[in-house]
Amino acid sequence: METHTNADSGGREFHRVADDLRARMTNGTYPLRSFLPSQRDLAEEFGVSRDTVSRVMRELANEGWIESRQGSGSRVVKTQRIQSSTPKATRQLQGATLGPLLSEAFEQPEVTLDVYTLTSESLDAHIRLQAERIHQRSIAPQHIGLRMILPSEELVLPYPRVKDDKDDDRLRNRLHDITGRHTESLRGVLRDLRTEKLVPSVDIQIRHAPLTPTLKLYLFNGVEALHGPYEVIQRQIDVGSDGEIEEITALDVLGLGATLSHQVKDADPNSPGTVFVDTWQSWFDSVWNFLAE
Repeated sequence: METHTNADSGGREFHRVADDLRARMTNGTYPLRSFLPSQRDLAEEFGVSRDTVSRVMRELANEGWIESRQGSGSRVVKTQRIQSSTPKATRQLQGATLGPLLSEAFEQPEVTLDVYTLTSESLDAHIRLQAERIHQRSIAPQHIGLRMILPSEELVLPYPRVKDDKDDDRLRNRLHDITGRHTESLRGVLRDLRTEKLVPSVDIQIRHAPLTPTLKLYLFNGVEALHGPYEVIQRQIDVGSDGEIEEITALDVLGLGATLSHQVKDADPNSPGTVFVDTWQSWFDSVWNFLAE
């Protein structure tokens, strides 16, 4: 899962800084093995306290994004990795990010995106990056169509949860808060593009299915697929509010850092890429039509 603390003494600012830094590591602004700016510089850039930045750094370290050492700063040790069979240079580079692939999709006049995921967090981060490009007039899609399948809110998911108390609801409630916040952000970003007449046609549909996501799936423009499993991990998570923060041991999954498999459909109906894309598109459509509400 793409993760945040549910609430804290500087909750909104904490989320904003954490979101932005994850997006920068995802889109290559801070590449693998590079160092993040100092906590003092980040606090000044974002206009937040050093304490907020310190908590963000601890969260990112717990998620496995960065490695922090006294006197050495924080170094990026994980990025979104994609294993691809396609020949483009951006897809051959080890440690390539999801960003370039979505950027290519958004450079087309018709953008269609089908997504199956545990939360809408990473998608929100990437769509905001594309919205910035549209605002800057770097790209000008004429239509954006998004269908997203999320797990049903009534479903009792096996993760995230407190390791030694599966009946503790705090992390499940936290997951719902994360999903709701990023889903509304995603809707707002895309609707603003239509309202401001930057994209003439925008269609957003979000449904929930009674399935526990064990993988994340992106299908875009009918010809490309990204697919990757969620790996279950044990990590520390801060929960609480108003200065009463408790660190708990959780069983969780991380999506932003998972390795993704990438395939592209071609003219050969029997090629591995075509079979891969068509198979997962059929699966997505079946869940969308018969299970999702």
